[in-house]
Amino acid sequence: MLPIMSRNLCASMLAAMLIAFALPAWAQTYPSGSVHLIVAYAPGGTGDVVARIVAPKLSTGLGQTVVVENRAGASGAIGARSVVAAPPDGLTLLLGQTAEVAINQHWLKGLNYDPDKDLQPVALLTVVPLALVVPAKAPYSTMAEFLAALKTGKLTFASAGTGTPGHFAGELLKAKTKGNLTHVPYKGAGPALNDLLGGHVDLYFPGMPAAMPLLKNGLVKVLGVSSAKRSAIAPDVPTVAEAAAIKDFSFTLWQGIFAPRGTSPAVIARLNTEINKVLNDPETKKKLVDLGAEVEAMSVDQFRGFVNTESSKYLRTIKETGVTAE
Repeated sequence: MLPIMSRNLCASMLAAMLIAFALPAWAQTYPSGSVHLIVAYAPGGTGDVVARIVAPKLSTGLGQTVVVENRAGASGAIGARSVVAAPPDGLTLLLGQTAEVAINQHWLKGLNYDPDKDLQPVALLTVVPLALVVPAKAPYSTMAEFLAALKTGKLTFASAGTGTPGHFAGELLKAKTKGNLTHVPYKGAGPALNDLLGGHVDLYFPGMPAAMPLLKNGLVKVLGVSSAKRSAIAPDVPTVAEAAAIKDFSFTLWQGIFAPRGTSPAVIARLNTEINKVLNDPETKKKLVDLGAEVEAMSVDQFRGFVNTESSKYLRTIKETGVTAE
């Protein structure tokens, strides 16, 4: 007869083996119902555009409907909190972007969630530059003309919310050019773009996917891009860094999928596999690239490292600019 310690050890090993065999089976039966993909901003923004391109093919891969829901407010914090509070069953996911995942924890007080601990990275979708956009009727059409106007006039710049990459882009532009710029925050890219088109604000840094349809329809002018290198979709548009001679001016908006803490590793792995299949689908990839997005399929570990690097970068940026939450 086995000693008690040996019996306990055998029981523990058997339980571990059963769990190991059970997880793949669980992943195969996942999802058991509709998947809700939460976009933490109003309709019309980059995250919303990307989510609605990816969702149909992801629905096919998972064999269940993927429903895109917009829950805007507090620079993405409201939508992110709702996912953190959801059951960790893989049926409620966050279309997470730079602000609510890499910035808010360094920026907002009383956040009530910690992206590093409460959200599990699943897969990166796209990385996009921001476009410095002005209304089509603006009196300037080049970065040089805009910079000249910035020195002599009083201009307002919109953002999708305080603490977003577009907010930091505007604040750094203001600091480096010593321009008279006033920040006007909105609850998402859609409302900000609407007020830009209406002439209520003078400029905005939306993601390229949100800006390109407006540019093609002649509703806005794109004077520059915020990334360190020019966008492949608009190679003739200079970067702000080169046009304004601002070293290290580099802001991008990225989108990825996150699950609540405690979600099964097998479900995370299944989602990563299916999402990367969608990204490698020629039709889906072309739609994203045509909008100005760079598509990057990553493993779960690679995406986790990417998120950690972004979080560290924005912590440094906040300290360097001295900008505080409004």
